[in-house]
Amino acid sequence: MLDVDGPLNPFAARWPRRPRGYRTHRMSPPSYVARRQAAGRSTEPLRVRLNAAHGARLLGLGYDLVWATTWAAEANDYIAPLIGLPRLPVVDWPDEIVPEVDGLLFKTRHVVAWAAGRPFAWVDDAVTAKERRFVAAHHPGAALVHHVDARRGLRDDDFATLARWAHDHPNG
Repeated sequence: MLDVDGPLNPFAARWPRRPRGYRTHRMSPPSYVARRQAAGRSTEPLRVRLNAAHGARLLGLGYDLVWATTWAAEANDYIAPLIGLPRLPVVDWPDEIVPEVDGLLFKTRHVVAWAAGRPFAWVDDAVTAKERRFVAAHHPGAALVHHVDARRGLRDDDFATLARWAHDHPNG
């Protein structure tokens, strides 16, 4: 399960420098424009940095890839083509995203529900030990909850961790 902002788009990297291998794209997904307009804010296009090689590397891991991002289905239109991914299934979020009372990342319960007991790897910049504990307590299958630094995006060591986990959990 893939997040976009952080793992694929290292949004926290210092501007104007970008991590090696990344290209900056300008995007105006309809949901982003609508949210900004509703808040009376500028609808200037988003700056999104992507590494075109990541798609092939992710596909090469052998996972059944799924978007677990607030980009939702728009990731298939805006992100996937630029990194060479096919259209992917999407974890659904509630229409209104609100912080969890217990401080858990809002995605966590939805990721576990979507997995429905199947083994999974979740790649996100916002996961912490709290999400790992929740997954361990509420998900009966094997799970890797993998944090990626939003300043760097996916790196070789992240791909190595994902490859090892896929090798150790061939049904995941």
